[in-house]
Amino acid sequence: MASSFRKYSTISLAPFSIFPWIAILSFFCIGAILLYKVDDFVSRTKTIVGHNLDPTPWHPFPQKIFNEDTKYARASKIIQCSYLTCRRGSTIEQKPFQFSSPTANCPSFFRWIHHDLEPWSRSRISVSTLMEAQKLAAFRIVIVGGKLYVDFYYACVQSRAMFTVWGLLQLLQRYPGAVPDVDLMFDCMDKPVINRTEYGQGTRWPPPPLFRYCTTEGHFDIPFPDWSFWGWTEVNVRPWDDEFSDIKRGSQVLSWKKKTPRAYWKGNPNVFASIRTELLTCNHSRKWGAQIMRQDWFEEARAGYERSKLSNQCNHRYKIYAEGYAWSVSLKYILSCGSVALIISPQYEDFFSRGLVPRENYWPISTTNLCQSIKFAVDWGNANPSEAEAIGKRGQLFMENLALDQVYDYMYHLITEYSKLQDFTPSPPSSSQEVCTESLLCYAEEKERQFLEMSATSPASTLPCTLQNADPHVIESWVKRKRAIISSVRDLEKV
Repeated sequence: MASSFRKYSTISLAPFSIFPWIAILSFFCIGAILLYKVDDFVSRTKTIVGHNLDPTPWHPFPQKIFNEDTKYARASKIIQCSYLTCRRGSTIEQKPFQFSSPTANCPSFFRWIHHDLEPWSRSRISVSTLMEAQKLAAFRIVIVGGKLYVDFYYACVQSRAMFTVWGLLQLLQRYPGAVPDVDLMFDCMDKPVINRTEYGQGTRWPPPPLFRYCTTEGHFDIPFPDWSFWGWTEVNVRPWDDEFSDIKRGSQVLSWKKKTPRAYWKGNPNVFASIRTELLTCNHSRKWGAQIMRQDWFEEARAGYERSKLSNQCNHRYKIYAEGYAWSVSLKYILSCGSVALIISPQYEDFFSRGLVPRENYWPISTTNLCQSIKFAVDWGNANPSEAEAIGKRGQLFMENLALDQVYDYMYHLITEYSKLQDFTPSPPSSSQEVCTESLLCYAEEKERQFLEMSATSPASTLPCTLQNADPHVIESWVKRKRAIISSVRDLEKV
């Protein structure tokens, strides 16, 4: 009987001994499914630093290598930064301005905003027009109710996307409640692509509205302040206000009389820029009055950037600006030195360079006889030191006035005027993500975070400057005046 009982007990207890194993197996199965789903979810997530993004097809460059040890560590970071951070009430509180006093007029070059947006002043911007620009955009910016949403299409080179979006977040921080709802396409590559010859009234019109860092007379691309105003970590250039202050101090180490009476250029000639290649042939102090130096960024990085500090490059009376693959961010640093900026006939224009006046803020250099033109400028300046010094100081003053506060004003007015042309109500697409200060900093590496935090702003105490009304005649007369001055310089060179 006892034997019978033991047999019965063994049989009846067997199911209970199996249950823990079933539970454990189920737990691992569910865990595996969750990990698979998370991994699949993350693998389709696009981020500001380039996760799951291909390089722009029209300007390929090496893809970013991420530092996370495992794909699950990467997944954890993506989920935290992209989906959790901005849900903690970090969105900027929208309290509209209450100031009633009038503000000063914006600088004259702000009038170019009207010129840049003129193609859409009559046709306006529809959703279909906007979608045409998407084909050439790296990302899409949508601002609704003071919140910033970004839809990424391609990865930008280095940290351009991160610092550009940071600038927009700071704009919202500086003017809370004042930035209108807007939907725009942005490309972060160098060269403009919306060619004026391909569009015309009655044919292909309007052109697609595409924002980027520069434009030309032959393009419709809309120029916007470039990323380096908030810092360029890859070459150790700090946020603009900090960098300008150091450059200005460096420019005062030597008096004008003690500065080297030569023209100076230091840069990278290996950027598919024929003018920089030709500039190398002018490297002769006695013959052409110029000192031309190659910049090797790999060597500079290994040396800790000690030899490339911009504040240490203001010891010459003349500094040369030569475009690279397109425009170059170096223009603002060259002008900041207080030396006479020798600008080699530029093809590309950024948002502020159109405000520069030859023989007032800089000296124009011809591309036809490059070395001879540089030598003439140096000889003229050395023969007319007071006038040359004044040109250098006016160029420096122009850049001093272009503090980040003024950059934000330009951004504000450009976005505001653009938003007035939309014939639809902006709404973030389902594929976009909200980006806030905390989520962007979450992705930043140590040095990037340092630079970004250095350029963090706070709500302004006054309204933006007052944008003057559109007047195409002002722009036309401005262009004619600049051409006339440059022509007069060319005539002097022939004497």
